[in-house]
Amino acid sequence: MAKKDTTPMMKQYYEIKEQYPDAFLFYRVGDFYELFEDDAVKGAQILELTLTHRSNKTKNPIPMAGVPHLAVDTYVNTLVEKGYKVALCEQLEDPKKAKGMVKRGIIQLITPGTMMHERPDQAKDSNYLTSVISTNSGFGLAYSDLSTGETFSTHLTDFEGVANELLSLQTREVVYNGHLTEANKDFLKKANITVSEPVKVEGEHAEISYVTQNLTDDAEIKATKQLVAYLLSTQKRSLAHLQVAQSYEPTQYLQMSHTVQTNLELIKSAKTSKKMGSLFWLLDKTSTAMGGRLLKSWIERPLLSVTEITRRQEMVQALLDDYFTREKVIDSLKGVYDLERLTGRIAFGSVNAREMLQLAHSLGAIPDILNSLLETNNPHLQNFAKQIDPLKGIHDLIVNTIVDNPPLLTTEGGLIREGVSDQLDRYRDAMNNGKKWLSEMESHEREVTGINNLKVGYNKVFGYYIEVTNSNKDKVPTDRYTRKQTLTNAERYITPDLKEHESLILEAEAKSTGLEYDLFVKLRENVKKYIPALQKLAKQVASLDVLTNFATVSEQNNYVRPDFTVDKQEINVVNGRHPVVEQVMTAGSYIPNDVKMDQDTDIFLITGPNMSGKSTYMRQMALIAIMAQIGCFVPADSATLPIFDQIFTRIGAADDLISGQSTFMVEMSEANDALQHATKRSLVLFDEIGRGTATYDGMALAGAIVKYLHDKVGAKTLFATHYHELTDLDQTLKHLKNIHVGATEENGKLIFLHKILPGPADQSYGIHVAQLAGLPHKVLREATTMLKRLEKQGAGELQPASEQLDLFTAEEASVPAISDDEKDVLDDIQNVYLADKTPLQVMELVAQWQQELKDKD
Repeated sequence: MAKKDTTPMMKQYYEIKEQYPDAFLFYRVGDFYELFEDDAVKGAQILELTLTHRSNKTKNPIPMAGVPHLAVDTYVNTLVEKGYKVALCEQLEDPKKAKGMVKRGIIQLITPGTMMHERPDQAKDSNYLTSVISTNSGFGLAYSDLSTGETFSTHLTDFEGVANELLSLQTREVVYNGHLTEANKDFLKKANITVSEPVKVEGEHAEISYVTQNLTDDAEIKATKQLVAYLLSTQKRSLAHLQVAQSYEPTQYLQMSHTVQTNLELIKSAKTSKKMGSLFWLLDKTSTAMGGRLLKSWIERPLLSVTEITRRQEMVQALLDDYFTREKVIDSLKGVYDLERLTGRIAFGSVNAREMLQLAHSLGAIPDILNSLLETNNPHLQNFAKQIDPLKGIHDLIVNTIVDNPPLLTTEGGLIREGVSDQLDRYRDAMNNGKKWLSEMESHEREVTGINNLKVGYNKVFGYYIEVTNSNKDKVPTDRYTRKQTLTNAERYITPDLKEHESLILEAEAKSTGLEYDLFVKLRENVKKYIPALQKLAKQVASLDVLTNFATVSEQNNYVRPDFTVDKQEINVVNGRHPVVEQVMTAGSYIPNDVKMDQDTDIFLITGPNMSGKSTYMRQMALIAIMAQIGCFVPADSATLPIFDQIFTRIGAADDLISGQSTFMVEMSEANDALQHATKRSLVLFDEIGRGTATYDGMALAGAIVKYLHDKVGAKTLFATHYHELTDLDQTLKHLKNIHVGATEENGKLIFLHKILPGPADQSYGIHVAQLAGLPHKVLREATTMLKRLEKQGAGELQPASEQLDLFTAEEASVPAISDDEKDVLDDIQNVYLADKTPLQVMELVAQWQQELKDKD
């Protein structure tokens, strides 16, 4: 790529850039990182930088843009968040000592899946890099969060499973080894997932052997090796914090596809894609960032083991019953920083002194937590505390080495306490004595010369100097003072004594700063040896944080501890509530409902008006099941539940933009997923299946799906529909029951009861809901006329699709006594509330009505 007739520096740039053609190359020059050529043009646009040119006098000047090296993280993060890669090219030797061109090289390749500098609002988010390898038996998949080192692997049978994992993990980059079809490429592109090529790493690497040591599946081993190799290649340093890969099977947990998680709004609101309004938002009262991340992973992967669930419940119950212990634990947890990511930064070599103190302060809070748990009489809390090692030695090592308020940078001194190093103390003594001598010299020179405003100063260019204002220049002793610099209003001088002491002071400062950095690195390397122990402690503290959080949320919201039936599939939820909806409603206004499905009831066929609460009732059941299986208490008066192995949903009407499917195709695909994979231990939620096509087609499909679920699957199913004809199915399907959401009509207006009642609904109230939405009177009146005509034509048996009902054939009808427009005016007069109108507003309304009647004439 190197061009002819170019400078040595640009030749070096082109040679490095050739190795990283798909990345922005940040090329270090002095105090700046420079971008050149296309990188500069594109980077200036994205980062809002000033675009300049190098070699302006040549025919083809080189586009150039730069960013200060101290602010580079901000610019890099912006690019990476937009899906780009950034290669950091650093000066590998001191420019002052370099002979010829300064040696440069890539110190790190930052990609969407390897970014570690998260924003404060991302502290509870994980950033997973995923590795996928295609094999004869399917796909090996592994993923890791570089900031924490946690690593997982699994073996999947098809790309559909891979796609679901990628979406569920919200991965932003996948290292893919294998053939990608055009459809798969299109999926990855629409999902904004960067696809990277695998890299080969020469020789044996301890990290690869360590991470894969417990894996037995060949595809998982290959995917994990590929993952670690990519990390080593891009990060170009030791990654001692990478944890041993944990192999998992999706069937080990309550399985929910990414679509199900989205429909149920587990992590983000479906409307806003924000945390608020989701189950995670409701449950997340955690005190630490790592607790928040663990809670999110628990919500996404509820347990199947009653033993494990019960273990969590016992801890929640103990913390719920002991308010004072819980509050003491919470207060202590607030002093714990993100141990997982601090540990990652230590291993990465990017930790600073302040972050080291954060680690020490976090470790300092652990004994208080343990004392709080051990002082209780509860064996569950005591046993939990006994398993924790507070790592007091690391805490003491750090606080005895680092000063209380260290600077942000580790290369400018001021980090290390007195007494840590005799040599450092000697350097500091020399600096202190030197500065004392400078102060005494300033006083002495003022007295000798009679220049009262004479001062001794320092800058990095000229060193130490004596500054005299122009008005006192005639008093300067020229035999001892040598002019060094001329300013507008003053002259600066040096003396032999000042120069001698300057040499001593600066040498002490330089050696002191270098020694402090060496001592800090030594401390970092000592702490690095304890990374596995720190990671174990982090997991224990995060777990305690989540369980304490469950106790707090359960107490605040009056949740109850659910029971589980192992040998039978029965649901008995008394006065269950939707945990999120009740939080956004006025206190006490949420109307609870039972869900009671015994061994003989597999399907609830739910009818009722739109907006009456059918979808809320269905989601409520799913969220209660999920909360129960993560170990949290649930919103109900009492709850007995089976252990569900899978949840399937068909809720909402929206096109799938990622897969390019229409609403009806999405409906059918999600329905098929349930029909193909649901078991007797699954929970199925279907809301208005068949509405995306013609009426009779939709009704026929909905009826056939209900029958298949009843006869072949046997899963607990909540099936909401507006096809009232389906309610007759309870005559032939013995495990199906009709229920409906109550509603009543008063003075022509629809009142929602939001209460689940037995039997089918008597009508849909669709036109009443349209009235609530504010449709024009004329539209509502025409709809009512058409509805009566349809009901008259459609009476009796269902007609085949070829015999369509006639919506628009005129009926024999008597001429109304008044016109429609006149009736609209009468309706307005009847509905207007005069008490809140001013006389002028009433006059305006009357004028409006008059105009409407005149327009009619």
